[in-house]
Amino acid sequence: MRRTGPKASAIEVLLAARRIADHAKDEGALFEEKHPRATCEHLGAVLADSVLQAGLNYTTVVRPRVLAILRGHPTRLTISSLVALIQDGKTGAFLNWRHHEKVSRFEALVVFLKDWGIEDVKDLRAGLVSDEFCNAIQTVNGIGPKTVDYMACLVGIDSIAVDRHVRTFAKTVGVENDDYHFLRKSFCCAADLLSLPRREFDAWLWRRAAVPTQVQLTLGV
Repeated sequence: MRRTGPKASAIEVLLAARRIADHAKDEGALFEEKHPRATCEHLGAVLADSVLQAGLNYTTVVRPRVLAILRGHPTRLTISSLVALIQDGKTGAFLNWRHHEKVSRFEALVVFLKDWGIEDVKDLRAGLVSDEFCNAIQTVNGIGPKTVDYMACLVGIDSIAVDRHVRTFAKTVGVENDDYHFLRKSFCCAADLLSLPRREFDAWLWRRAAVPTQVQLTLGV
């Protein structure tokens, strides 16, 4: 996975990061009560969350399904167990999802990880710090840089997933370059300027944009 856009200079990134950091500070990013972001060690839940989150309401659609997986499928935390699930034709029931697109994407992701020798979250975490692995996983249909960064956050890697909330925040402070990798680098730099862990800054951006009563799932079960 490319870490910066091809045309983004270090100065451009730093200037954007300073705008982002200053506005985030004004919005209270440094003064909110700290909620350490948990790391999920349940591979089935991590992959389900990563596949389902794109284009769906997190609180009403994704979160209940991931919680159900954590409660109802405590042993589906390895690739071997997920391969068996697929072979039994139970992927749709596991995800509580009928549409073939996300079901097929989940299955393709499991097969990809099996081929790469990934067995559990520890292995996935090690893979996600490798550019070679991050590039390769994006050959799975429907898996792009945002999903890779989102997955990284779930398993405890300091990263920022550039979603619509991040893009809206960037536009608010006048950052015009909307290249994914430029924004990722800029927001990561902004977190560093604020002395905030990148995962925590990512979570703060989500909380800020969400309805106050919505709390993003922490997969620490």
